[in-house]
Amino acid sequence: MAVRSQPTARQVRLGIELRKMREAAGLTAREAAERVGTTSAQMSHVEAGRTGVSEERLRGMATYYACLDDALIDELVAMAAERDKGWWEEHRGTLAHAALDLAELEHRSRRLRTFQGVYIPGLLQVENYTRALMAYGVPQPSTRQLDALVAFRMRRREVLEGESPPAYEAVVHEAALRTLVADREVARQQLAFVLEQGERSGITVRVVPFDAEGFGGVGTPVLYAYGPVPRLDTVHIDVPHGPILLDAESQLARYRVFLDKALAFSLSAERSQEFIHTIMRQL
Repeated sequence: MAVRSQPTARQVRLGIELRKMREAAGLTAREAAERVGTTSAQMSHVEAGRTGVSEERLRGMATYYACLDDALIDELVAMAAERDKGWWEEHRGTLAHAALDLAELEHRSRRLRTFQGVYIPGLLQVENYTRALMAYGVPQPSTRQLDALVAFRMRRREVLEGESPPAYEAVVHEAALRTLVADREVARQQLAFVLEQGERSGITVRVVPFDAEGFGGVGTPVLYAYGPVPRLDTVHIDVPHGPILLDAESQLARYRVFLDKALAFSLSAERSQEFIHTIMRQL
């Protein structure tokens, strides 16, 4: 198979899981390559996501690695066999790879949980809010770049509108609801949209108010994406120098606890809706 110059995050993740499987079996890359009839260089490419792997070879690797997790193996086979090009591929070469990887992560997930302390979560943003937020960047994007970024984020929202959308739970701090990213009219539009989405089946919006005593997590924006099996969960963290994707079990467990704690400090879904209504009336 041809070597990819820029594998996607999902292709890299497949390779990572195969490497984890090999290491759990106590085999070096050279030993594993000899057992499955390939070279160390080819094994390195597969584990880095630079080269694909056939179902036959993947199942053979799982057998040699003595992996007994049939559900995981089946999902890795499905990942390796994916040939459909998602809508985000239309933007490859014009937008950052990280943006495309996030769209694919959302699309492939069974459930999404997020905490946002400063801004409205991306999948709940209206166009004017997104435009004002992205226009604030340094350096400021050109009009063409800004239009492309805004359109892409609006397209990402469609993941919650498909035939089988992932369950979506957003915990938002009051600071994000009150910050006037644009003007008051846009703020009202934005809060109205959050309320509308919060009333839809499968979507939950909870608010952590300013007066929640003991809450110290406002500065940590997190997206937790649940895969088809727990081993394939992913954490996405947005930081100033670019997003970080985490898949180590210790990190996954850490952020599950973090999100559970944020949820514990939040108002119920019903009270959160009332709370957002109150903020809207104060604008």
